[in-house]
Amino acid sequence: MCDVMTKRATDVCVIGAWHLGSVVSACLADKGFNVIGVDFDLDAIEKLNTGTPPIFEPDLANLVLKNIKRNKLRYTTNFQEALSNAECIFLAIDTTVTENDEIDLGPMYRVLEKSSRFINNNSLIIVSSQVPIGTCDNIIRRIHTLNPDITFNLVYNPENLRLGQSIVRFKHPKMIVLGSDNPLALNVAEQFFITFNAPIIRMDLKSAEMFKHVLNAFLATCISFINEIANIGDLIGVDTLEVSSALKYDERISEYAPLVPGLGFSGGTLARDLKILTSIGKDIAYDTKLLNAVLMRNKMQNNIVYNKLVDIFGTVNKLNVCIYGLTYKVGTSTLRRSVAIDIINTLISNGANVKAYDPKVDFEEIIKYKEFDFYDDPYKTIKNGDVLVIITEWPELNELDYDEIKLHMRKPIIIDTKNMLDQSKMIEKGYSYFGIGRGRKHADYLNAECGDIE
Repeated sequence: MCDVMTKRATDVCVIGAWHLGSVVSACLADKGFNVIGVDFDLDAIEKLNTGTPPIFEPDLANLVLKNIKRNKLRYTTNFQEALSNAECIFLAIDTTVTENDEIDLGPMYRVLEKSSRFINNNSLIIVSSQVPIGTCDNIIRRIHTLNPDITFNLVYNPENLRLGQSIVRFKHPKMIVLGSDNPLALNVAEQFFITFNAPIIRMDLKSAEMFKHVLNAFLATCISFINEIANIGDLIGVDTLEVSSALKYDERISEYAPLVPGLGFSGGTLARDLKILTSIGKDIAYDTKLLNAVLMRNKMQNNIVYNKLVDIFGTVNKLNVCIYGLTYKVGTSTLRRSVAIDIINTLISNGANVKAYDPKVDFEEIIKYKEFDFYDDPYKTIKNGDVLVIITEWPELNELDYDEIKLHMRKPIIIDTKNMLDQSKMIEKGYSYFGIGRGRKHADYLNAECGDIE
């Protein structure tokens, strides 16, 4: 490690050109740094150089194009060129998560093999990719193996972005966590982040890695907890949405706690960190009962749409199910690890006919799905539908004309998994409306406002 303080870096290389890398590079350029982004993916690089990010993120395209025009930002596949003048290197590879929610570090290590010999002496390497505890020590060893004469400072700065809010969260963080076993490396990194005007929390390397696992595990636990309560509430007639709203007034909980009844967490991020912690538990012969239960509750929660439909109709076989909202979450275009796709697969495998609409989904992704029909018009989607299921809470869905939607449906039944619509207004319009955890017992379905269900 380098033991010499350096001036604040101005020339930055960001390694990675998918979501994390494109956000980091665009935001740093907007902060005044001279930024070069680099990646193996030629298609992604070419698109970024024209101002087209690889994934939808609000305002990201504008930010990329703005800073390209200011000559503060460009992208390349040439690692030597990108690293030749870099004083600071951001490792911003989007960590691959398998279908079993396990991390694949192969892409990151391939990047290290390509880039290590081009790293300048006394560089500051900031690892922002989400990695398992112990990975940063392994990165340090690999770089030294590939480039034995190099000296550098490595600091772990766990990203705390959220799809749909990434630019604001990166440029205006509530806190900046920096991890290193070398106090001088922390000093260098702190100097780099000084313009972000946020509290800087310093800790050792493994503690910083553990922080990210614990943060996501805590959020996942909150989600599984409130869903457990919501399921109880539906059976006994308690509106859990009102209960959770009151909980947030307690200063020990706060208004930002993810205590909103609905589906389980998706996308792979939270489950990944839970799996890392349970794996650590196995390695040290510690039974992680609570974390295991969080994962199990989440897996069961995403069956709730199928279960509710069976409660209402008796079967989903030949049922015309219309889905609004397909993406993993609001603010993104990706279907990667989307719970909506899992729900649709379950319905189709049990004989349902499915049509779907999403206002922001990536067209190149959606055309890969042949099992259901996709429409770019919500009113065409709903035609002859037996039931409407809302999965992703796009604001655009609140602006739709639900009087007209009702006219297109065979039966005006809505299952709102995000509780985003006004329940009383929907019932006034003649819908049989069911959210998650709103206290409508199973018996209520049999007396739905729309009349008898055949």
